[in-house]
Amino acid sequence: MPDALRPPGAPTAFRYPDVGPRRARLRATIRRLTGVDPFPSDAVARAFIDGLTEGDPVAERFVAQTYHGEMGARRARDLVERAQREGIDSVPDAPDSMRALFEEFEQLPGWVQPDLVEQGAAVWRRWAYALGALGNAGTTDTYTEGWLAVPLSLSGGYAGRRAMHRYLETSRWWIEVCRPGAILTPGSLGRSISLHVRIMHVSVRERVRLHPEWDAQRWGLPISQSAMLLTLLGGSVAPALGLFLLGHLTSPAETRAVLHFNRYCGHLVGVRCDGYFPETVADAWRILLMADSARSHDSGSDGAELVESFVPAFAPTPAHRGLGRLRAEYHYRVQAGYLGLYMLPWNRRRYLLPSALPGISLLALRFPVVAGLEIARRVSPRLDRRWQRTNLERWERWLRWQSAGKAAEFEAAAPLRR
Repeated sequence: MPDALRPPGAPTAFRYPDVGPRRARLRATIRRLTGVDPFPSDAVARAFIDGLTEGDPVAERFVAQTYHGEMGARRARDLVERAQREGIDSVPDAPDSMRALFEEFEQLPGWVQPDLVEQGAAVWRRWAYALGALGNAGTTDTYTEGWLAVPLSLSGGYAGRRAMHRYLETSRWWIEVCRPGAILTPGSLGRSISLHVRIMHVSVRERVRLHPEWDAQRWGLPISQSAMLLTLLGGSVAPALGLFLLGHLTSPAETRAVLHFNRYCGHLVGVRCDGYFPETVADAWRILLMADSARSHDSGSDGAELVESFVPAFAPTPAHRGLGRLRAEYHYRVQAGYLGLYMLPWNRRRYLLPSALPGISLLALRFPVVAGLEIARRVSPRLDRRWQRTNLERWERWLRWQSAGKAAEFEAAAPLRR
């Protein structure tokens, strides 16, 4: 690999293209046998590495001027919510940075294919609860890396007692953006939450960037463009493959659609990745393989806390009684099963985690039912619509029960926990 792949100032913890002898041999073997390179092109790799130091300038200017400025977070949030309800023109005192943010947010990019976006949203509705469980298991596997784990640890997201709270907030966003037609409908709750998520990311990014524990030379920029891209791939191509094992028979065309849907969801929360967002499923997997190959395993105690906090957050508490306790135990075991299946075993061995076998058994028992319904829905569009609706309703019922009816806040002004 040419040295030009690593520009001056590239984060040192992201070790690509120094993939090590084992990965180099694997790459050479695959190229020799198939003629296909399992890693991305040099141009894409360089763009990804550049993206580790890139943020969201439009939203950052707005947050600096308002949330972190004289206006303050409460007043700034009130203005945002008013503009979302009534339009930006209804806020005569909106600063220029806010108008620029709303103009960018509301503009539909030229690459968007609305029919494909809706097809991708339908895939999320079919996956429903399984999307969140697998997505979090895959994300947990990346907490070996400081550039991903430290921002979450400092902000408290997915750490300690807040692990469940943040997951429930994310689940609410997942549910709202995948409702039929919601993501492309101006004023929808899904779009409203997306803007608050974008603002929250910017606020956390700035606080972490200035924190003494953050090493910019080693890790680049907190919650960078490339870090957010990995999250989008973890909600599209990764579950499309992983959930196949559990009976969700997502076709190649549906996988391409959910990748496109995730790209638009990412656009709403400030992800651009222009020139290197993968256009094909194969290109997406090349980026994932590159990121896996570049690991430094440097998250230390921060990563351990994140990994070991999540599944236990589902365990029954003394407040659970009767059927509620059984319900909590079921979700605890299922979440442990997903983590056992989709966290790489050599990474899993680093941490103290509950047994995955009971949960894997429960998931295996569901396989015939899920696979049967997946086959049947391809024959009957009516059954497919019902399958989507039922899964989404069950997902939302779980969210209401697990959150005890508390609304998600997506608070941008919350201080770092240390």
